[in-house]
Amino acid sequence: MTLSTTRQATAPEILDRCRELVRPALAESVRRLHPWHAETAAFSLGWSGVDGSPVPGSQGKGVRQALAVLGAEAAGGSGLDGVTGAVAVELVHTFSLIHDDIMDGDETRRRRPTVWKAYGTGPAVLAGDALFALAVSTLAEVPGPSGPAAVRRLSEALGDLVHGQAQDLLFESRPWTGPEAVLPHEYRAMAAQKTGSLLGCSAALGAVLAGAPAATADALDRAGRHLGVAFQAVDDLLGIWGDPQLTGKPVHSDLRRLKKTLPVLAALSSRHPAARQLEAVLTGAGPLDEAGLRRTAGLVEDRKSG
Repeated sequence: MTLSTTRQATAPEILDRCRELVRPALAESVRRLHPWHAETAAFSLGWSGVDGSPVPGSQGKGVRQALAVLGAEAAGGSGLDGVTGAVAVELVHTFSLIHDDIMDGDETRRRRPTVWKAYGTGPAVLAGDALFALAVSTLAEVPGPSGPAAVRRLSEALGDLVHGQAQDLLFESRPWTGPEAVLPHEYRAMAAQKTGSLLGCSAALGAVLAGAPAATADALDRAGRHLGVAFQAVDDLLGIWGDPQLTGKPVHSDLRRLKKTLPVLAALSSRHPAARQLEAVLTGAGPLDEAGLRRTAGLVEDRKSG
């Protein structure tokens, strides 16, 4: 399938096509893990339940693996050229979700228990580490000059991802207001690293493995990082107002944790009186009850405060 044909397809069709292309190689890669880690990874990927029984149709959207396939096609190669890169980024993405859920204390993802909740914190940490190591070795095994180039790309993206995750955690200890408050532009920079680095790497890896010049891969990497900021902004919106039936998380989940997200930071930085009310609520003592959560969401949502 050519890139021009791909552009005529709908987004769900593109994602489906890429998942079908990548799934056999991804499954083969997971089978290389220790059986315990392979079982945990299959659960995290949505392929099976805690008891190991197959769970058809519950896998994630596969955005990153699709970007790797499309990156290869955009560079003039075939989708198959990007499969190895797609496997690597999907393994890294799964590792990052497992560890992220542990750090955030999230108990559900995609309407199922998170890995640490289902298997325990220790096994979840080990499974994440195993997936990380497998991702690197997957690219290191690529023959020719593309292998080392791909490993360098992934290593740089992993460094940025961890840097962004560290910033996100540090934001939690900073005040809502005053000279040490987190500003919207700082948050966007964090999102470009935490979320955008792997999206950019996905598209770039596809191009690298298709034999594209570095300039082409760099351009796709930058585009992916911009996409990551937008992706994080949408995720933040869903974290406050998302439908639990679609997101798999409780309504107002981010507000409940007083998490510093872009909608809240943008509302606080405005000059509208609602921003001062929002500040008073967020800096008040104690957790927010259900009424407080609804009121806070309303203050953030106030169009005049944006």
